Amino acid sequence: RSSWLLLAPLLTPPVPVITAPPCSLCPEGAHRFQWIRNLVPEFGICSSHVKVLSSPAEFYELLKVQIKTAKQRVVMASLYLGTGLLEQELVDCLEETLEKSLEAEGTPSLRVSILLDYTRGSRGRKNSRTMLIPLLQRFPQQVRVSLFHTPNLRGLLRLLIPERFNETIGLQHIKVYLFDDDVILSGANLSDLYFTNRQDRYVLLQDSPEIADFFTELVDAIGDVSLQLQQDDTVQMMEGMVHPYQGDKMAYCETANQRVMEVINSARTRQELLHAKTFHSSQQGSSLLPQEDSQASRELKPEPDTWIYPLIQMKPFGIQIDEMVTETLLTEAERDARIYLTTGYFNLTQAYMDLILGTRAEYRILLASPEVNGFFGAKGVAGAIPAAYVYIEHQFFSEVCYLHQQERVKLQEYSRAGWTFHAKGLWLYLAGSDLPCLTLIGSPNFGYRSVHRDLEAQVAIVTESRALQQQLHQEQEQLYLCSSVVSSSTFEQPNRYVKLWVKLVTPLIKNFF
Repeated sequence: RSSWLLLAPLLTPPVPVITAPPCSLCPEGAHRFQWIRNLVPEFGICSSHVKVLSSPAEFYELLKVQIKTAKQRVVMASLYLGTGLLEQELVDCLEETLEKSLEAEGTPSLRVSILLDYTRGSRGRKNSRTMLIPLLQRFPQQVRVSLFHTPNLRGLLRLLIPERFNETIGLQHIKVYLFDDDVILSGANLSDLYFTNRQDRYVLLQDSPEIADFFTELVDAIGDVSLQLQQDDTVQMMEGMVHPYQGDKMAYCETANQRVMEVINSARTRQELLHAKTFHSSQQGSSLLPQEDSQASRELKPEPDTWIYPLIQMKPFGIQIDEMVTETLLTEAERDARIYLTTGYFNLTQAYMDLILGTRAEYRILLASPEVNGFFGAKGVAGAIPAAYVYIEHQFFSEVCYLHQQERVKLQEYSRAGWTFHAKGLWLYLAGSDLPCLTLIGSPNFGYRSVHRDLEAQVAIVTESRALQQQLHQEQEQLYLCSSVVSSSTFEQPNRYVKLWVKLVTPLIKNFF
């Protein structure tokens, strides 16, 4: 009970500012989404460079292979690094690869940069920090570990809120894993559950140097405004940087905003210049070169059929690109379009709920049944969180029924014995199409925390390639196969009973989980 009281100063949430959509969607196919490049860089790639993974084991094995073969850079951003045997094996792979780079002739070229959340990464005596300190001690010139600390956890609040509960205020929640020019986008953390029986989503972008450069710069920018882990397990800020919880909050957030927006805007400018140069060259090639030479040049570098748009959400720093794009996609989805939306934690913002209930597209929303919720069986107050999600789900379902939208908006619950569910994102099927042309994949859960409290990143993948569309469709089908449709009888089951105190507390604390 006392733990909840500690959150009392924060129980009145700020009124969210809803930004108007930047523009309407264009009418033709995948090109209708090109308005996104007005906000973020657009990376055109060949669909053959995109691989959709399906299982935690596949994700884990890929991480190890990629670490072992990296030559120039390993950049990993996650909420935390676990402390089990599987996580230690990852650290051992890093050590082995760093050793090889030391043994090579000349100056070691491999650089390792790891970004984690300070509060989650510091939880317990054995934690993410203690797992990584040996690497810092052994390879001080090659390894950097940055720990992001939210500027909203400061002063008396920081002193009073205990461990674990302090994570409710704000986190570094981005999950991106890149190795040289290969990038893995996911919602999965670096922990044994995510390598074994916690279902998530994962996409590999191979041989994509521009995308790898962007995410390297993004992680570096966040790392620069984060605490730097030292060899003796202390932390300190880089020289000249405003401290996140001891310094002036406004000055800190302003600096962070400038750093991140500089990465986004400079990448956007680079991509626009590259696009213009490529377009100009292709025009010249078609008019000046013989037909055979022109054909050969196109074979060397095929025209992109897939476009990647990084969507960043960092409301503490005044950055809300992901929110703007997601709201626009939901607003502009046409009648008979289908949106499959999934989240491990069903706790949508009011704006997203209003758009789903008030627009024309069909929705199939996949969420965790109580048994596969990550908090199921947790000790103490956290053990009641699955019941709180049931209550939120029931309220939304009741609203759907009240508005007679049951045919257009369907809820489905993921259930799989011995597994938990953490997948998030969406797939957009245009009207009349049996395959998706757009997916969102990354860290956001579409909830209040994702929009207002945490640092988030995902990508919009837009593709004209039928082969890649098929991959994305199979991914969606595989997840939804393990689900059952929610009906009124769902909430009459004994395991859906929600205690009165949970119903009373949920509206007060729903913005913290």
